[in-house]
Amino acid sequence: MTMTADPRLGTGLKGQAEALFRRKRMVSFALPLIVLAYLTYAFFAFDVPGLVASANPENGKTLIRDAYSYKTHVTRDNRSGAVSIAIEGERKGAYPDGQAPDWVDLGETTVITLPRGGVVTFGPDAVSYDIPGYGLVTAQPGRNGAQAVLPDGPVPDWINASKNRVAITTDEGRVTITRNKTEVFRYSTGWELFFFTLDSPYHGQGPLDLLRRAMGGEAGAIWHDFWYNPMWMHAAVAWALFETILMAFLGTFGAAIVALPLAFLAARNFTPLMLVRQAFRRLFDFFRGVDALIWTIVLARAFGPGPLTGALAILVTDTGSFGKMFSEALENVDGKQIEGLSSVGAKPVQRYRFGVIPQVTPVLLSQILYFFESNTRSATVIGAITGGGIGLLLTQAMITQKDWEEVSYYICLVVLMVFAMDWFSGWLRRKLIAGDDGGH
Repeated sequence: MTMTADPRLGTGLKGQAEALFRRKRMVSFALPLIVLAYLTYAFFAFDVPGLVASANPENGKTLIRDAYSYKTHVTRDNRSGAVSIAIEGERKGAYPDGQAPDWVDLGETTVITLPRGGVVTFGPDAVSYDIPGYGLVTAQPGRNGAQAVLPDGPVPDWINASKNRVAITTDEGRVTITRNKTEVFRYSTGWELFFFTLDSPYHGQGPLDLLRRAMGGEAGAIWHDFWYNPMWMHAAVAWALFETILMAFLGTFGAAIVALPLAFLAARNFTPLMLVRQAFRRLFDFFRGVDALIWTIVLARAFGPGPLTGALAILVTDTGSFGKMFSEALENVDGKQIEGLSSVGAKPVQRYRFGVIPQVTPVLLSQILYFFESNTRSATVIGAITGGGIGLLLTQAMITQKDWEEVSYYICLVVLMVFAMDWFSGWLRRKLIAGDDGGH
């Protein structure tokens, strides 16, 4: 018996294949169009043109410059003629009366030489700023305002002049003139007074001089002046870093301790009652579904601000995450080991201890250590809300908008802390899980 192919079958398969290719072509063209349409919508919905138009590059340049340099303020009281000099304008960084950096010549007429040749002069009755490439700006501040006189021609955009205030910003510094005072801000690279303040006997001394004095019995005094530096507060910063790591440690490992027994109640092979199992799974979803920052605000309202509140916020959030991951790990254990222990008369607790825990320990430890490393970063943000850790110091420095070199200092410390925790968690993971002795 001879079989003949139905021509309609080939036609149908060909039509299905063509339809499938058409759908794929439509999807390949439609997806980029959808993404493009969404980006176009977002471009106008977030008013990107308006943001670009309102952006001020000079403010960005000033912020970046403040991060790696410091300002020395030379201030003249226009009413009395008194001149004061302070680093970052702080009393802790003020020069004693009669003392000044080498670029400030004190006297009846104070002359300030800026890095690129600009010269600011504080005279008895007037203030002047000789700007290279532009000309001389003079002012007689008093009851009638700044009374500034500028060179002929259009006023450049780096000069903001009004009746009561004149602000001049150049690459070598800033000069601000008002009726009551005149300020000169001179930028210098580095973090000045990072080791010792001006009132310390060790300020300005080189490493060899410090080593010589330390060997002579002054090591304790040198360390005290550095560690308790009133401007950089190294002791307080070190304690804040410890609080941040402590928040992450207590929150992470506390969550692991709470989540492990609850995970047995959410695992299918250990809790046959679906109602109990689903109740604990939804509880885990609730804990991890609310972000740690929200838990921080709620708990801060209940317990008040502090590092412990931040640790509790991490604990609550991670309890949900650990509960889900631990229960999934428990559902994948090998039942033969449990059956073997049961056959020799092991009790339920013994079966869990010797038949289940050894199987899931590598997975659990890996997850716990990863979360500990991640929570070290999260604790910085949480600390800014709860009032603890390095996050609080970082927020305070950013709010004042004065000492951005302190902001960059704290950010560097946070990055180094994350690097250290990354290395430590990796080393501990190898030790506890892989049994690596470090020789390979």
